[in-house]
Amino acid sequence: MRRPREFSLRSRLMWLSVTVVAAGLAAGGLLLLGVLNFALLRAVNAEAGDTAAGVVKLIDQHSLSEIIQVNPSMQVQVIDGQDRVLAISAGADRLIPMLHDDELRGLKDGEITEIPGDRIGLPGGAARVVMRTAGPPGNPVRVLVARSTDDLDQGVHILRVTLLIAFPLLLGMLAAVMWRVLGAALRPVDALRAGAEEITGGTRHGRLPLPEARDEVYRLAVTLNGMLYRLEAARARQRAFVADAAHELRSPLTNMRTELEVAQRLPDTDWPALSADLLTDVDRLSRLVDDLLLLARSDDARPPTRLADADLGEVVGSVAARYDKVAYTPPPEPVTARVEPDAIGRVVANLLDNADRHARSQVAVEVADEDGYARVTVRDDGPGIPPADRERVFDRFTRLDDARARDAGGTGLGLAIVRELVRRHHGTVTLGDASPGLRVDIRLPVT
Repeated sequence: MRRPREFSLRSRLMWLSVTVVAAGLAAGGLLLLGVLNFALLRAVNAEAGDTAAGVVKLIDQHSLSEIIQVNPSMQVQVIDGQDRVLAISAGADRLIPMLHDDELRGLKDGEITEIPGDRIGLPGGAARVVMRTAGPPGNPVRVLVARSTDDLDQGVHILRVTLLIAFPLLLGMLAAVMWRVLGAALRPVDALRAGAEEITGGTRHGRLPLPEARDEVYRLAVTLNGMLYRLEAARARQRAFVADAAHELRSPLTNMRTELEVAQRLPDTDWPALSADLLTDVDRLSRLVDDLLLLARSDDARPPTRLADADLGEVVGSVAARYDKVAYTPPPEPVTARVEPDAIGRVVANLLDNADRHARSQVAVEVADEDGYARVTVRDDGPGIPPADRERVFDRFTRLDDARARDAGGTGLGLAIVRELVRRHHGTVTLGDASPGLRVDIRLPVT
């Protein structure tokens, strides 16, 4: 099956413009011909009527001669009640009226009718005839004035031929001009396409070229450059994330491999102790994989789908009950928010895990309702985090050099998961001083 021929945007726009202009010119030409024909016909009728009025005036003044002097393109007859011709103009028939009996009976005073021009010897295809009544009421006469429409038909014909010749030439010139104009207008688009091909092929780095004119193409280029910047940033984050994940996964796998290789070479291996060590590494791997899956899903930027009105005091209390070191202070009244209970439970669990690993003696948790927001606060009396590092710790796989950041079984993803889940609920998470220790405040909108 043959594929349909593809036309460029430039060709389609050019043919569309030419087609629209051709339709407009055709409609304008037809309108011009119609208006011109109407105006000329009206002039012919007026001329015939003026001539008839002049003849009527001569009759009323009793100064009518047998030969009436008129324009050669006109004929005049004066007939009586018995259809006898009393006076004529040069070239008019002296015996037979130009209108038949049935035409005369149906014609009113001052009315105009059309007859074939060859009937009365006038050139052209048709003649316009006006009838006027003159003379005394007892013995009236009728004045018939015929005007040829040959010059009218010739003028309309000349205009029609001129339009038929001029329109194709005008359309050809318009097509050539439109082709050049569209080429100049689409040149920035071609530059963007060439730049995109170079970026895709790896031969160009950076951004697409910006046109000089601040038009729609310029705004498109700015938008595409912004998209390229975000894609590049996302690709960089993805590479860093994969590298960090590979590094984190390599450590427990290396430990497991080393322990197994040592166990193979030692005849008196303590297999129960080895299995306990391996299970510890497997648990660490499982937590790391779960955290990576959770962050990968949160990167989709989809809003929570299992929202429910939940009492945050109950959610936080159920999580705090798992820790011996945690002291939980419930709110005096229920604090209800529309959240994903499992996600908020994961947030609280991550914070409590982090606080439990670094606290010296105790961890305190409380829930309160403040100005339309639910506040969950976690305090510990550990070493704390310096103010300069409080934003950086929310990055994935971030580890600080002080005592608080030393590896104690964590994956380096806990606070990153906390921020992502809270952000999906349109909330905020901040770090502060607990004097001593660290204070973490989470604010969520309540229902």
